[in-house]
Amino acid sequence: MIDVLKDTAIDALKLIPFLFLTYLIMELLEHKASDKTEEAIKQSGKFGPLVGALLGIFPQCGFSAVAANFYTAGIITKGTLIAIFLSTSDEMLPVLISEETPIALILQILTIKVVIGIAAGIIIDILINNKKKKNTDIHKICEEEHCNCEESGILKSSVKHTLQIFVYILVISLVLNTIIHLVGEERIANLVVSSPILGTFIASAIGIIPNCASSIILTELYLKEIITLGPMIAGLLVNSGIGILVLCKVNKNKKENVGILGMLYFIGVLSGILIELIL
Repeated sequence: MIDVLKDTAIDALKLIPFLFLTYLIMELLEHKASDKTEEAIKQSGKFGPLVGALLGIFPQCGFSAVAANFYTAGIITKGTLIAIFLSTSDEMLPVLISEETPIALILQILTIKVVIGIAAGIIIDILINNKKKKNTDIHKICEEEHCNCEESGILKSSVKHTLQIFVYILVISLVLNTIIHLVGEERIANLVVSSPILGTFIASAIGIIPNCASSIILTELYLKEIITLGPMIAGLLVNSGIGILVLCKVNKNKKENVGILGMLYFIGVLSGILIELIL
């Protein structure tokens, strides 16, 4: 349990710079940016899935937390959010590198995640009329968090938001890490291995767990040739690190959050099955 507490604290602390920078940008937009600046940001949505998917491949899940906040504030589209979540690498890339995986294989996996992220993001933005997406409403987030941003100032408000989300992530991550520790990673891994036919569905379900352990388990199973590329990609596509946690915290529309989770799961399963058939 000491290791669980230590790992949870370290993982949460790593997110503080991402969270602070996110809220600082959002506060600047709310207090300083002109209407033209905000409109330019929103109009960039047509290229959002491309840029988001490329940025999402960088290791660690800090950028998915940034995306969750930006989406809730209406700065990016739903397609861009999905693209980022799908391409987010979390702990996958460090594990592949540490295991001295061939560069060609690493590039293949990253390319698959990025391509699927871009394609899914573009399709979602086409199907969901961008005119119907929520307007930029950073101030609404401030009101719901009761941070008194107008009185506190930009810097102090950013620190308040960062600490609020940090504590939330720390508590939830501790609970998840404890459950995984008690259940055991081997038992979780056996869920995928023991059911070959349903392996892709189960891998995607494991990937939903907003914790780096799920991405590590799936990556290690693939490297040990226990599961094939399809189930691994299915699980890693769904896994967006703590992005989902942050989204559930800052976005009060629970139905929308469930819908986004459903999209991720469906895309993950479908992609895993297609990869198994094609590759």
